[in-house]
Amino acid sequence: MVARVALAVALGAPRAHAVPLAPEELLGICAQADNPAHCGRLVEDVQLKRLPTLAVRDGTTLKVSLYPAGTVSFTDTEAVNGGRSYSLWDYFSEINAVVLYVTDGDDALFAVVQRTTGRKTEMPADPRISPDRARLVTADFCERRCANELAVWRVSRDGIHKESWWKPAETWSDAAATWKTSETLAIDYALAGGQARLKFERRLSDPGWLRSSAP
Repeated sequence: MVARVALAVALGAPRAHAVPLAPEELLGICAQADNPAHCGRLVEDVQLKRLPTLAVRDGTTLKVSLYPAGTVSFTDTEAVNGGRSYSLWDYFSEINAVVLYVTDGDDALFAVVQRTTGRKTEMPADPRISPDRARLVTADFCERRCANELAVWRVSRDGIHKESWWKPAETWSDAAATWKTSETLAIDYALAGGQARLKFERRLSDPGWLRSSAP
């Protein structure tokens, strides 16, 4: 799981975030991790130094500053299945949102916290922001415990909502998605059992997307 998270992020670089970790830096950090939660903490150690005004660590609690004032706290919990942990992962200056890396037992996910409202939206994979700042995309593909879908999320002041999603006919072992333009996605993926990486582009207007009825 640690290797998959690091690889997926590295494949998607470069990113439009304020302080993204370089691909080789991220792989190096997570190579030293004992498990996904440890990987998140190691990344957080780096990001807290780069983003000193956005969050602070107080024992098992991560405190994220809101704008223009206030904080929202995320506290780790312990459980038989491994519990739940939160780590600072990244920052989208374009929409003033903090990205958290979350582990829940054997599962790993990401959460985007909008600093103007404190709203938290959980996503199955590391999100990427579109050039027009209106959307995020996630590519959640792996051999097990994944949604195995490409998803587009609409960003608004009221929150972040899943707008559309698409599943390929073939089985993919992993994938990374970036924005070529605000209307076109570039996908880098590998077929299950395959060694070579493949690429293609998909427009938001292409047929085959399933659309959400949510606002």
